[in-house]
Amino acid sequence: MNGQGFSHQPVMADEVLKLLEPERGLWFLDGTVGGGGHAERILESNPAATLIGLDQDTEAVAAARARLARFGDRAIVMTGNFRDAAELLQEYKDVGLDGALLDLGVSSHQIDTMARGFSFRRGTPLNMRMGGTTGGWRTAADLLNTASEEELGKIFRDYGEERKWRGMSREIARRRQEKPLRTADDLVAAASTALWRPLSPRDKARLFQAVRIAVNEELEALQDGLEVIAQLLKTEGRLVVISYHSLEDRIVKETFREWSRECVCPPELPICTCRGQALGRRLTKKPMRPTETEVASNPRSRSARLRGWTRA
Repeated sequence: MNGQGFSHQPVMADEVLKLLEPERGLWFLDGTVGGGGHAERILESNPAATLIGLDQDTEAVAAARARLARFGDRAIVMTGNFRDAAELLQEYKDVGLDGALLDLGVSSHQIDTMARGFSFRRGTPLNMRMGGTTGGWRTAADLLNTASEEELGKIFRDYGEERKWRGMSREIARRRQEKPLRTADDLVAAASTALWRPLSPRDKARLFQAVRIAVNEELEALQDGLEVIAQLLKTEGRLVVISYHSLEDRIVKETFREWSRECVCPPELPICTCRGQALGRRLTKKPMRPTETEVASNPRSRSARLRGWTRA
């Protein structure tokens, strides 16, 4: 696997550099290195910096290694999920990070490669695993064909923000008794029946994204990853996150806000019993958004929201 053909245009790269300020430090983490676009810009910005890139997609790892090869041992790229950063970076635990980036989006390569199963084009297999077409965890088809109606309902209600989530879960449960769901067509057909109308592209994107989030445990991984990476940051180290879904952005916003509060005790307590000081401060109280020019050249950046935080 040499990574050829893997494409992913880095979103809001200039804004990421503005918040991360790579010239400040020597060690950086790109926890979702993808094709290496953001990592390349970080390394170019500071000739003395070393960057560790993580990605659970082996094709992305190969592509990033190829793209960053010119930086030599300044670029270290490993396979793994950023929620496991403490274990993956064990060798570098005494170094401390000057900055870290998480770009939570799905790459263009993943979307456009039919076998990966991220799109709703006709005939696309229900895969959706971030790690690739093989792996030990369940595919989208496995999830849809084995999850309880209650679990399916929660997925479409909470992750897809679908009002008719009960009908969706019932229809999928009914259909899979006759024939397992295998392709995007099967999920679209079930949803169309449950919603009593043909699905718009926006409907499809919303519902397929909900399934993808569940398959990859993306929200749980994000919450875990934020906590782990914050512990790896040096004093004044920065954590920058690009999210594309309101639930992701809410987790990032609330986490950064809590870390920036001096007291997190319940209001009813008469005295402060918590840490009594802020862990750091927010670099962005409101999310930064892509420019109109970037959205025009890369429509998939439209929903991006960028937030930053720095450790005290």
